[in-house]
Amino acid sequence: MKAAVIGLGVEGKKAVNSLLNHGWEVYATDLNINVDLEGLNLPRLSMNMLDSEQTVSIVGDDLTVDLGFTNSYAVEQCDAIAISPSMFGGAFAEKLLENGYLLSDVVNKHKELFTIGITGTNGKTTTVHMLKNILENAGKKVLVGGNGGGGFSGYYDLMLEAENGDYDILLVEVCDMTLDFCKYCFDFDFIGLTNIGNDHMDVHKTIANYKNSLVRFFDGTTIFTAFNQDFNSDFKESASKYIPYFEYQDELKVYGKFNLLNAGLAAAISKELKVPKDVIKSTLSEFKAVQGRLDVYKINDACVYVGKTDNSDALASILSEKDFYAIFIGTPRHNEEHRLDILDEAVKYNPEVIVLFPGLDDTLDIAMYRLNSLGYGGNIITVNSLDEIIELVAEYSHEDAILIGGNGQDVIIDIQERIKLISEKLSQKT
Repeated sequence: MKAAVIGLGVEGKKAVNSLLNHGWEVYATDLNINVDLEGLNLPRLSMNMLDSEQTVSIVGDDLTVDLGFTNSYAVEQCDAIAISPSMFGGAFAEKLLENGYLLSDVVNKHKELFTIGITGTNGKTTTVHMLKNILENAGKKVLVGGNGGGGFSGYYDLMLEAENGDYDILLVEVCDMTLDFCKYCFDFDFIGLTNIGNDHMDVHKTIANYKNSLVRFFDGTTIFTAFNQDFNSDFKESASKYIPYFEYQDELKVYGKFNLLNAGLAAAISKELKVPKDVIKSTLSEFKAVQGRLDVYKINDACVYVGKTDNSDALASILSEKDFYAIFIGTPRHNEEHRLDILDEAVKYNPEVIVLFPGLDDTLDIAMYRLNSLGYGGNIITVNSLDEIIELVAEYSHEDAILIGGNGQDVIIDIQERIKLISEKLSQKT
């Protein structure tokens, strides 16, 4: 079988890797000759590379990549096409749908599984893992994944993996930018909404537009939203069944009121699936923070809170619960200036120190300009390496609390692992 992958963003590269891992031959293309190919499993040992100033072709045994152009003949020879979710709804995608050409139409066993989607601005990954653990402890075989930006292997990987395994439930993390794409590709039975926050406004433009996308996504499905969620009346009209959820009332190891809501959502879905209450309670009581999500470590006198907080609502929810001496913030990509509003939130909070470090991109100069324009009167420090961050954590470790967050999941995971190692060594000494 041969597939064409159109667009080599995060989901496109994950699609290429998944297809190759499942034994497919792949033709991949992106019109941007300078697209970042990091993370793509290129067949380096058997590859022949042809290039000009305008185009690049990389040819291997099972993978051909064209950059700067698309070979329409090569696409026509494929059995299925995987388009970038961001392209869904455009003219090219519509043309593919007319022929039933998308990968989700060619491999479709995933549509036979009982399918649960978790979407929202914040808390998706944590809620997915909570629910996965509960269902597995209840004896279910769960296929879990989805949103490539959330650390999973991408939506197409789920479709391919479902063809090979005997699963009871398909659990999908759905990015808020891919709602229409996922509505087409998956047959959702339940959908849980964590929250609606101020992120990806370069795509949504307004919260009202985001709400309308959710209304389409919820259409005809059983949905779970927080009891006090904005737009619940709109969502109820769209859904076939509406179930509210509340903050979880029993013991949790993970920090934050926001995690009480994440656990409340996981528990509500589990109860609707008739999972015994003791299984839900025991599972959630032992649940630990997902890698890269907010966790707390003790360094000398300080509690060091480390986790991705890449939008203003995520940061505000943490700042509302704790006083922090210093806030470390990873910077966004060059084209994501809307995410600089996390700095607005930090300035409102007015910590003694704000430390900026490269998160997704080195946009320290842009972030510094934003802080200065906001009139922040505290101490601003910029750093460029993990070692510099650790040195500052040591310097501030006799304060009460430090927060390290912002953008850059991979960078934050590296910081988290280093902080955890130091914390464990210090605890052994005492």
